[in-house]
Parts: sequence; structure tokens; C-alpha cells
Amino acid sequence: MKWTDSRDIAIELVEKFPEIDPKTVRFTDLHQWILELDDFDDLPNNSNEKILEAVILCWLDEAD
Repeated sequence: MKWTDSRDIAIELVEKFPEIDPKTVRFTDLHQWILELDDFDDLPNNSNEKILEAVILCWLDEAD
């Protein structure tokens, strides 16, 4: 997965952190959690606030 795979990242996060409310996640934590996903393979510096917001929105959608 790359930073542009917001939906796939969100699905992985829902599975890994089912008890977490995405609305309470700080971007710094989110960034680190994404980097730690097994299937994630992209450079840490390729992310930005817009990408992290997209992941949060997908995560909210997947969690429902």
C-alpha cells in the first residue's frame, strides 16, 4: 500500500484498531500506525495533512 491507498489503509486500521474512534486520533499517531502496517510500503515523508484526512474519512466510513 502507498499513501494514496486511503481506503485500503482505512480497512487495515479498522481491523487492527477496532476499539479506536477515528475522530479521536491525532495525525502524529495515525502517521506512525500507517507506517507500521504490514502491507504498507511507502516513504514516510510522502504523506501530508490532506492524505491523513482522507484516511480518517475512509476509516470513519469503514467503521460504520
